[in-house]
Amino acid sequence: MPHAAPPVLGHVHLRVSDLECSIAFYRDVIGLEVTQLYGAEAAFLASGGYHHHLGLNTWASRGAAPGPKGHPGLFHTAFLYPDRPSLGAATRRVLDAGVALTGAADHGVSEAVYFDDPDGNGVELYRDRAPEDWPRDAQGRLAISNEPLDVAALLAEAA
Repeated sequence: MPHAAPPVLGHVHLRVSDLECSIAFYRDVIGLEVTQLYGAEAAFLASGGYHHHLGLNTWASRGAAPGPKGHPGLFHTAFLYPDRPSLGAATRRVLDAGVALTGAADHGVSEAVYFDDPDGNGVELYRDRAPEDWPRDAQGRLAISNEPLDVAALLAEAA
């Protein structure tokens, strides 16, 4: 039997408490475009002309409080930027919107900043280094790390 092609993550769909607030956050802070509204209860957003990378809905969550931290569930949704200047510009938008970073890390293979959306869902903005620059151990396996990221230097390179 031929081996099937591996799956690729297509989109994330989040339950949110306030659809308009979440649309504004993912549109204005993250930079996604609204591709479709599904009544007053759901929205689809994307980048690059795709039908949707992110779904938002209030079907069972309108007005609800965020779930407790430290319980099973979504850790974060990650958005990949093409280069360091683009990541710096996106990070500047986040800070200019008054959103506090909850972390910033250099993972060797990538650089990332972390924060929460209006419902407390984790968000990561990151950029990958070129694969030939990824750190590897003596056996050639990836050596992903979790070192501090210099956010000021990242912002200085903002596009």
